[in-house]
Amino acid sequence: MSRYTGPSWKISRRLNYSVSETGKELQRRPYAPGQHGQRRAKVSEYGQQLQEKQKVRFTYGVSEKQFHKTFVEARKLAGIHGENFLKLLESRLDNVVYRLGYAATRAQARQLVNHGHFLVDGNKVDIPSYRLVPGQKVSLRETSKGLSVIKAALEKMVLRKDYVSFDEATLVGTFVRYPERNEILPDVKEQLIVEFYNR
Repeated sequence: MSRYTGPSWKISRRLNYSVSETGKELQRRPYAPGQHGQRRAKVSEYGQQLQEKQKVRFTYGVSEKQFHKTFVEARKLAGIHGENFLKLLESRLDNVVYRLGYAATRAQARQLVNHGHFLVDGNKVDIPSYRLVPGQKVSLRETSKGLSVIKAALEKMVLRKDYVSFDEATLVGTFVRYPERNEILPDVKEQLIVEFYNR
């Protein structure tokens, strides 16, 4: 299995970056895991590029193959390559499910999508990497509306991003538009990822 399924907090500490976007992982131990974690060596230029790539890859929880495939697809779009790449990752179904608040984490969102709990424009979609286009609606299957994990996640949801909208009455979410660069992963330098793959 090429997708990482180990402890995400260790990854966050290794990269000195919260892959869950909550910052909780770095509050108690803001240093790398392991015996020599507090001794940080100087990182080379290649190391910085690799680190930036890993930040984004682990944040979205995709395999290296899928990550690179999305990067190549972003190259074909008009505009800035790095920004297009992040927008494509952000428009994945599992990520939109997470952004709408149906799931507490992206990993949970991916599992819920895999198990066929969601409809896109009324059709069942169980592929987490399915890419949404602006205007598409995401809803729960009738039999999935009573799931306790989804209810708990929706109750905890405080603030949604502006590029998604959610109807509390019908539990239907809409992918309104592609996000602006300043709305996603502000601490990531996507240019380093472009340099990593173009080296």
